[in-house]
Amino acid sequence: MNRRTKIAAVAAALLMTAGAAGSAVASGDGAGGGGRGERDGAALTGSAKLYRPAGDDITMSFDAHLAKDAWPSEATGTFSFSHYKGEFAAAADVKVDCLATGGKVAVVTGVITRGEGLLAPAVGKRVGISVHDTGKGRDRLGYSWMASNNPLKDEVPKCTSGAPFERTKEGTGDLRVLPWQFEYPTE
Repeated sequence: MNRRTKIAAVAAALLMTAGAAGSAVASGDGAGGGGRGERDGAALTGSAKLYRPAGDDITMSFDAHLAKDAWPSEATGTFSFSHYKGEFAAAADVKVDCLATGGKVAVVTGVITRGEGLLAPAVGKRVGISVHDTGKGRDRLGYSWMASNNPLKDEVPKCTSGAPFERTKEGTGDLRVLPWQFEYPTE
């Protein structure tokens, strides 16, 4: 394949990718407006594993959305996290109660609806996670229990978490932050 043919093939692939992405947003898929044909006000989606050289299997998954004209405390969706290593097991499903984004950073909180292993007694507790979407497949995360290392111990206000200090494991997923585009009311 000559250089000109390669350039044409790459351009065609890019156009098809852009068209598919535009169709997904317009149809309400991914970061769209839930089938309304409009963009979410903000979103945090995707999943990834945390980088842990000691072999811990820690996975975080997000499907959190904020309607275009809503406040962060009106967010909907879910997120989950799990941590397994040898006999250690902890996992939780969380119902979102707040989502705030700025640029490519998001903070999401929610109340645990299902806990497994060490998190079984955590049902009803609020937890928070922060995400920095680097766009390079090596995102960063933080969580509200970073100081105590115990999600059962801390009281967490809505939209509160620790700084995104952890790295995701390369090649394990991609987290996507759709920034909130707040429009100030005009008089």
